[in-house]
Amino acid sequence: MTKTFATLAVIGGTGMDHWPELKIEQEIEVETPYGVPSAPVVVGQFHGVRALFLARHGKAHGIAPHRIDYRANIDALAQCGARTVVAVSAVGSIAPALEPGNVGVPADIIDYTWGRQHTFRAGDPDEGEAGALRHIEFTSPYSERVRCELLHAALARDVDIVDGGVLGVTQGPRLETAAEVRRLKRDGCDMVGMTGMPEAALAAERGLDYACLAVSVNWAAGLGRGDIHGEIAQCVEAGMARVRVILAAALPALQAQQPSLR
Repeated sequence: MTKTFATLAVIGGTGMDHWPELKIEQEIEVETPYGVPSAPVVVGQFHGVRALFLARHGKAHGIAPHRIDYRANIDALAQCGARTVVAVSAVGSIAPALEPGNVGVPADIIDYTWGRQHTFRAGDPDEGEAGALRHIEFTSPYSERVRCELLHAALARDVDIVDGGVLGVTQGPRLETAAEVRRLKRDGCDMVGMTGMPEAALAAERGLDYACLAVSVNWAAGLGRGDIHGEIAQCVEAGMARVRVILAAALPALQAQQPSLR
């Protein structure tokens, strides 16, 4: 199945397994050569913009980060017409500027994951030309156009936002040790999450404009005080409320830049 239902897509992470403000038109069960996506692709209207939505961890938030079929998810969105993707991810803060409850728009990634399917194009002879080996250019993992629209939207709606920074992506599902966070900091990471890769690289392979809204839900291990899970429970909803405000301003601007549906 390849049909353009909408050109804008949002991938929801922890805290956004559902998108209550999206007026749902239909849910699409997409078949992919790579497996079953985390959830059906939802098509709906948000502030007058038609958009796709996919719950990264499944409707019931039951799929661990290392078990997500990122290839199936990205392929399903591409099959449904996505050209621009905003990925919402919960992260732990390392940089002091990104306090829990706030939102950042990272500019770069360091990938610490292992064993995940990182490419559609690994040179598998069984896949023919579609699987022919390809080394994508990945100097800038995020679309600067989409990043700028997200930042402009936050400023227009008076939402605090942090521009830039490096997202370190760890394997999960456990949280990091304090020593691991010290290493991440030495490596130049400003935030840490578990789902940014291979999602960003696969989006690049599919030619999608991709950027991330990183919601800080806690200080990374060794940097905060008290219970990390308690902090997450307190901060996740505040951060996601900011995300919804940003999306309400950003998606219409992004939609205006998209080619007309045929």
